[in-house]
Amino acid sequence: MQRDAMLTQLGYMPNEALISQLERIEKNTVGYEKIQKHIMDLHDHLKVDGSFVALSNSEDVFKIKVEAESEELSKEAHEKIKHFSDKFKVDVNKLDNKETYYIVGFNHQ
Repeated sequence: MQRDAMLTQLGYMPNEALISQLERIEKNTVGYEKIQKHIMDLHDHLKVDGSFVALSNSEDVFKIKVEAESEELSKEAHEKIKHFSDKFKVDVNKLDNKETYYIVGFNHQ
């Protein structure tokens, strides 16, 4: 997938700075080419819960932000993230005291 298209699908207006950031994220994400499509699928699945995948503001990684309107939707979003991680062997790190995960990359073990 082209970087412009990916940024657009994530809800960004592509520009040079965002394209450069996405390029750095791709290099930092282990096995990115194996999980790129799954990241976009996760983004689509999370939107119904009010959650999403985005570019992190502080690190060169994708972040998963859970911003569900209710406890039930929040629980559902966390379950989708766990399912995504388990099914596609993607390492994610949950940030302490936040409803945010960082996508580390493909775990080929």
